[in-house]
Amino acid sequence: MSEQTIVENHKVEVLPKHTTNPSYSTIKKQVFIIGSKGIPAAYGGFETFVEELTKLQKSKQIRYHVARLTVDETRFRYNGAKVFDVKVPSIGATKAIYYDVMALKHCIDYCKARPEIKEPIFYVLACRIGPFIGPYAKQIHALGGKLFVNPDGHEWKRAKWSAPVRRYWKLSEKLMVKHADLLVCDSKNIEAYIRTDYRKYTPKTTFIAYGADTRNSTLKDSDKGFAQWLAKNNLAPEEYYLIVGRFVPENNFETMIKEFMKSSSKRSLAIVTTSDEAFLSKLEEKLHFKSDPRIKFVGTVYDVELLKKIREKAYGYIHGHSVGGTNPSLLEALGSTKMNLLFNVGFNREVAENSAVYWSKKPGDLASLIDKCDNLSNDVVADMGQRAKQRIADAYSWDKIIQAYETLFVKN
Repeated sequence: MSEQTIVENHKVEVLPKHTTNPSYSTIKKQVFIIGSKGIPAAYGGFETFVEELTKLQKSKQIRYHVARLTVDETRFRYNGAKVFDVKVPSIGATKAIYYDVMALKHCIDYCKARPEIKEPIFYVLACRIGPFIGPYAKQIHALGGKLFVNPDGHEWKRAKWSAPVRRYWKLSEKLMVKHADLLVCDSKNIEAYIRTDYRKYTPKTTFIAYGADTRNSTLKDSDKGFAQWLAKNNLAPEEYYLIVGRFVPENNFETMIKEFMKSSSKRSLAIVTTSDEAFLSKLEEKLHFKSDPRIKFVGTVYDVELLKKIREKAYGYIHGHSVGGTNPSLLEALGSTKMNLLFNVGFNREVAENSAVYWSKKPGDLASLIDKCDNLSNDVVADMGQRAKQRIADAYSWDKIIQAYETLFVKN
């Protein structure tokens, strides 16, 4: 018998360790999701995607199975999905690769032990395990199943990786494309890249975006926690620009901070990010940003509703991401912040279209744009905010994304 318990503050139904031939397996399409850290989601783009995919499930024809990275081994049901823990040792940078391989192996073994499962789908998020995927792809096909892959963004371009690691990511991506039955791209730019760079494999692709929402934060403007956050960081509503993102070179923190310091803005720049002391020290050596009282590193904010309120009350959001597909933090900004200043690359333009303004790395470009935005009328700012919300509603609502995925899974 199963029982109710709490996993990370979420009520879930714990499943027995050995469940063979469950009645639902012969009826529903079995979809195995590998590559996220699992649900209940605490953070992360893929984790939020899987949370929403299962929470908002409409189709009764699908049963989701979700791998979860953990230090123990538990099986439970959450959002109607069967969640299984994969215990992974602390082995450094290769931990994620090991996790994906073990999770995929678990799913394949699960299906082998249950011949009543017909035509399962194995959906692998990101291209970490390309050098190992060949034999597993054969086993999947022997089961009558299909291998779907989300190629994510250009991981091999990220500056944080050494040259050998970047070569691994590029090779891994190539092999995942080669063996996938379908590549589900959350960016049209990524889809075009896959079809062009790997044309020799004649990859089959489809585009399904990442999702977001346009609802307001559940916190009131007078919320005590928000007021304390503002006071702690010496900020006032509508009197700060906001940056949210990982503190890595390809997110262009150096350019954004340098250009803000050049601007004449009387507003502050609040930077929500993890603390990387080494990177921060290098940045200080180059920019001497500590001498500018407008620049405020405010740490991380893991409270979803508080972060949404912080976005809502920002005067503008500055987005510097240059690598990857559809970025969740950009979608969240468009759904909450009126004025959005985005780095001018195809990925960002694809998402925001005419609901944002764009800047380049040309010296003075972003500084000039900040000064222009500072002097816009309230009506113009409000109109930009409305366009941004409408863009999310039209193309990136979770309901649309979930419907597209369910149609894809059921038809395959």
